[in-house]
Amino acid sequence: MPLVVIGFAVAALVAVALSALSPNPPTGLLVVRVLTETGAVVTIGSLLLAAFLVPPQKSGTLAADGYAAMRTAGWFALVWLVGAVLSVPFNTAAAIDRPVGDFTFSQMIATAMLLEQSKAWLLTAIIVSLLALGCRLVLSWAWTTVLLFLAIFALVPVAVTGHSSSGGSHDMATNSLLFHLVAAVLWVGGLIALLAHGRRGGAHLPLAATRFSKLALVCWIVMAVSGVVNALVRITPVDLVTSTYGWLTLGKVACLLLLGVFGYFQRERGVKGVVDGKPHALLKLAGLEVLLMMFTIGLAVALARTPPPGGSVELPSRTEIAIGYDLDGPPTLARILFDWRFDLIYGTAALVLALLYLLGVRRLSKRGDKWPIGRTVAWLCGCFSLLFATSSGMGRYSPAMFSVHMEAHMVLSMLTPILFVLGGPVTLALRALPVNKEVPGPREWLLAFVHSPVARVLTNPFVALALFVGSFYALYFSGLFEAALPFHWAHLAMNAHFILAGYVFYWPVIGVDPSPNKLPPLGRLGLLFASIPFHAFFGVVLMSSANVIGEQFYRNLSLPWVQNLLEDQRLGGGIAWAAGEIPLLVVMVALLTQWARQDSREAKRLDRKADADGDADLEAYNAMLRKMAGKD
Repeated sequence: MPLVVIGFAVAALVAVALSALSPNPPTGLLVVRVLTETGAVVTIGSLLLAAFLVPPQKSGTLAADGYAAMRTAGWFALVWLVGAVLSVPFNTAAAIDRPVGDFTFSQMIATAMLLEQSKAWLLTAIIVSLLALGCRLVLSWAWTTVLLFLAIFALVPVAVTGHSSSGGSHDMATNSLLFHLVAAVLWVGGLIALLAHGRRGGAHLPLAATRFSKLALVCWIVMAVSGVVNALVRITPVDLVTSTYGWLTLGKVACLLLLGVFGYFQRERGVKGVVDGKPHALLKLAGLEVLLMMFTIGLAVALARTPPPGGSVELPSRTEIAIGYDLDGPPTLARILFDWRFDLIYGTAALVLALLYLLGVRRLSKRGDKWPIGRTVAWLCGCFSLLFATSSGMGRYSPAMFSVHMEAHMVLSMLTPILFVLGGPVTLALRALPVNKEVPGPREWLLAFVHSPVARVLTNPFVALALFVGSFYALYFSGLFEAALPFHWAHLAMNAHFILAGYVFYWPVIGVDPSPNKLPPLGRLGLLFASIPFHAFFGVVLMSSANVIGEQFYRNLSLPWVQNLLEDQRLGGGIAWAAGEIPLLVVMVALLTQWARQDSREAKRLDRKADADGDADLEAYNAMLRKMAGKD
């Protein structure tokens, strides 16, 4: 606790001192922002420790170390909540360059509701209030993981509504900032939690230090790459030495490199010392490393309040302001295939998922186990379909044209999930990951999720069907899609929903992995055919509609090759109607193949049983027939 207080003071002083370089620095907002980030960092780090760095009891209840970390998370969630609430008036006042005291309560609320950033802070406060309550009530490991992901999600609203979300290349800026922010919070918060765990003499310190060391290395790499991308989006190399923003960026880079050096020595000396039974080896460098991290947080806060130089770049076009980049012309076949813009979120996810799958297959191969090549091909094709739908010309034109958006929607909801479930990722992971009987590890975490109530509810046939086909109508005919069009984060959320809804629908239908809700063959076929009328009717409604969905947004883009928005929408409806045929064919082939293989396996099993017992079942059946014939 004293180290966190000292770190907060250091970060606040750094933020205020560096912001003094600009006219009228918002001192109050800077201090509140540092307070908020300190609360967020310690909360998330403590939840990380309780969820994944130390084991729970065998009953699933948190052990003493996890409980202590959960209580710490609860207290600092209150700090986070106070900072988020205070950020609403301070951010609102700074946005219009007036002191906070000039507003009445009603004026402040009315003005805040006009500013996206202030509304984001209000949403963050609501989420964190639920988080703080959960930290007081939760004692189980499963709910601790839920709270951890909720805490990480609480970082998103503010991150996607800052200056990264506007202007040119805001898609790249927002995506890179999300990576950067999550990695930084996990790294800094995890180290603080690990340090607190060591100082209170917690159990399983070698395990916690080893696990965190691997995570910290990944976080450092993610921060380095995302930081470079984010800086290149905002400034040119010349701006690095000719602007305040550039100097602050260089200072942050220097701190990141220095933290990398600290991390290296920490892994080489601290973690190895803890594993060798010397717990104090970890604490020698950790305190200084935490202070340097808090110094970097103060630098980042000052950087966030410093406008990037604008004189070195051209004014963005209307299209670039709306979607983040310009379009060179109509979406011809050549542009769809070759005009790529890499999506940092889903493009990276596709590459990482492919790499992890291949590493799992390689591990099985090394120990002599076979893995069906068809599953590997299906998974890699699914990864490519995800990459193509989000990073190729399809992904590039998707935010600007309804018809192309519908193409991407169909791929992400009806093709990518089919290929993923045919890849059997859960079965591969359970076979490739090591078994940890004493201390739960990744394999046990995966098993816990597969057998969790959440997985059972999501794969319930009625729930899966409602999510899969019901979301089509709820998204496009409720005004939700029209409201989401101007926001990049909303497109990220839509894509995630398309993939997940498709996965939980096709998992019990044709999934290789055992489903929490196992369906008989006729039930699988019935669930598949139940979705077809709803899907076809959705396409028909779009084709026959006289109202343009998202008309205001598309008219503001004024793309010269889209003269008739209604015709483009009807084209999208035709795509939605026709796109169901190919996935249906793939699913039918997969079902027939699975049934044939199941019959073959059953026949082989009966043959082996007959060889073992001399065909006793057949002899008993014949004896029964002879007995019945004798009675006649």
